[in-house]
Amino acid sequence: MLSGHGSGWRRRGGSSRAVRIAVPLAIPMALGLTLGIILAVSSGNTTHVDQAALGACASAAADASSAAPAASGNQAAPDASTSAPDPAASTSAPDPAASTSAPDPAGSASAPDPAGSASAPDPAGSAAAAPCASASASAAAPAAAAAAAANVNCDIVVPANPLSARGLATPYQLTGPDGTTAAASGCTMTNAANLGAFVQATILNPRTGALSVYNPLVITQGSTPAVAPVVPRLPRNAIVTIDFGFNGTDLTQVGATPNALRQGNCVNGLGSDFGQVSFCNGINFFNTAFLLMREGRLFVPSAGTSAKIVPTAGRLGTGNTCPVTRNFDMVDQDPSDNVTTEYLLDPTTGQTAQDTTANTAQLTGAQLLLNGSDNTLLDGFMDPVLGCTPMEAPDLGNNNAPATSQALDELLATRNQPKVAALVPENDEMVLDANGNLDPAKTNLYREEIGQAPINAQNNRTSSPVNFCQNMVNIQTPFLAANQALLATGSSPVPAVGGNLFTFMANRLNMSFTNLGCQNFGFTNPVTVVLDGGGAATSATFNTTPQTASNTTGQGGNTTGTGGTGGTGGTGGTGGGGTRMGNPLPVQPLPGQTGWRKGRWHHRLMDPSGM
Repeated sequence: MLSGHGSGWRRRGGSSRAVRIAVPLAIPMALGLTLGIILAVSSGNTTHVDQAALGACASAAADASSAAPAASGNQAAPDASTSAPDPAASTSAPDPAASTSAPDPAGSASAPDPAGSASAPDPAGSAAAAPCASASASAAAPAAAAAAAANVNCDIVVPANPLSARGLATPYQLTGPDGTTAAASGCTMTNAANLGAFVQATILNPRTGALSVYNPLVITQGSTPAVAPVVPRLPRNAIVTIDFGFNGTDLTQVGATPNALRQGNCVNGLGSDFGQVSFCNGINFFNTAFLLMREGRLFVPSAGTSAKIVPTAGRLGTGNTCPVTRNFDMVDQDPSDNVTTEYLLDPTTGQTAQDTTANTAQLTGAQLLLNGSDNTLLDGFMDPVLGCTPMEAPDLGNNNAPATSQALDELLATRNQPKVAALVPENDEMVLDANGNLDPAKTNLYREEIGQAPINAQNNRTSSPVNFCQNMVNIQTPFLAANQALLATGSSPVPAVGGNLFTFMANRLNMSFTNLGCQNFGFTNPVTVVLDGGGAATSATFNTTPQTASNTTGQGGNTTGTGGTGGTGGTGGTGGGGTRMGNPLPVQPLPGQTGWRKGRWHHRLMDPSGM
């Protein structure tokens, strides 16, 4: 498949990755934050140890919240924050020197960034203490533990020359914001469910159009990898894009050297951070990819069709075509965010390793860490249930085993874009300015980094704030109602939100309606969910009557409105009713609610559903 212009493929039939993530576990929704997911692996040596079992290795932030669950549906969402941006950097060509496919040698980490990081990056192979030791020291001080529990933001140290093979193989380092340490802030990979960071690279051969994937490793600053990362063998003049995902609120890139971010064309945002996500070199990657697609040198497959899908929404829908990330059937308040990267965590040392076949065999009892992501939801949960398959490419860190990535999903969405396409809307909290206002320039930068068209009159007909809300209501609601029996057979990505895939998605739509402020345009929340004692949705009903905005002058945005009461459309399955230790909070806490999030006021809502 790598010869000629066959640069990516879709595997038909079973997916080993889908099998691995088919048994999700209930995990804490600490302070209502977006979740990472620690999952049980169904075979091999990787097993689950629940969050409490991380014990001394975990930061206090892992057990921070026990907010009272809401009793009914149509609930609003939690608070979040934002931090200062990284300015856009200049164009820089990736390192053409392809290296050998060997473990990363000791000493590959670069010097620390004098601006953003409190301590020096630890070279691979050094004798620095594992994060368990520093986490235990932090836990010994109640004040430090409380500070770590309250923190929702982290920094990530980007290696020098991040687009090169050596840069990709140098571990990224997770640490606290504004000079705080990893232990004091809770920014440790043992606390990945709440503050874990994930990095994903997609590589394009500009000569042949061949695509590949590589997942750089993130370690807790001051620790070393459980297994040294594989150094990928890159094609000459490779074009690399790097996407970042985060299970907290704001993840800010800082350079290991003064020029690291410029070398990688890395951006945190514009005027304010995007939040959970950031990018390196995405604009160059997608511009080159689109050129090669036009020239016939880069082949992106069809999304495919499935007879299992019940067509809905008439001319607005996509029939039996498999959904992509730009389908209103599956989007939420902040589409096209976060990555499909997974890591292994050694619970006895707190060290992480790349999720590879070899490392899984070597690290007996390792835990699987996952970034809560729209892409993971589609690739790992929806596709297998709907009878679809994601686009995949060889993983250069895992002996060329097929792998998904955020950038591959966006290429597939470009090739198979629905006529009513869901692009990142201006009322997505990640692209609002520092004062909570619409910011077209910031929206366009985000879109460019993931290969989406900038705001224009044509795409505003589907993805302006009001039209995004209208299409989400009128397309996703009937899709969920008509396909609920099928979706109810799927596992929930976050049992704390819904007991199965159907109830999870219904509750996610319910949350997204409120978080985007769709009620401000005159829409009625089409979803009513019934929650169990832990706050997870056990069933849902829908009002599938098409709606039209009665107010088109607003910008959306969250208010304390609760939306409508729902209506007809059927009921969902009862699901598994997973335990939740927090719940999506409205803009202001209701009487008796605890665990209210702290952060910059306008960045309140970072996807409480966890995906």
